[in-house]
Amino acid sequence: MAEEQGKTLRDVAIGETAIVRRLNGEGALKRHIMDMGITKGTDISVRKVAPLGDPIEVTVRGYELSLRKSEAESILVA
Repeated sequence: MAEEQGKTLRDVAIGETAIVRRLNGEGALKRHIMDMGITKGTDISVRKVAPLGDPIEVTVRGYELSLRKSEAESILVA
């Protein structure tokens, strides 16, 4: 889970865009997020959120991507 150090991707409202500031997490989780193109300084737009909050559909680097709630909580944004 994300450490309480600021706003995470999970906190971004539908239709808003945020900039990745830092990736929390270790090993495989961090590698998985980076493999999807989510790195420091990347713009992420939140498109949709499922009714129960999992998954979240985002646009990153021109393509759509679905993220689990746990993954979104590991991405600190500004």
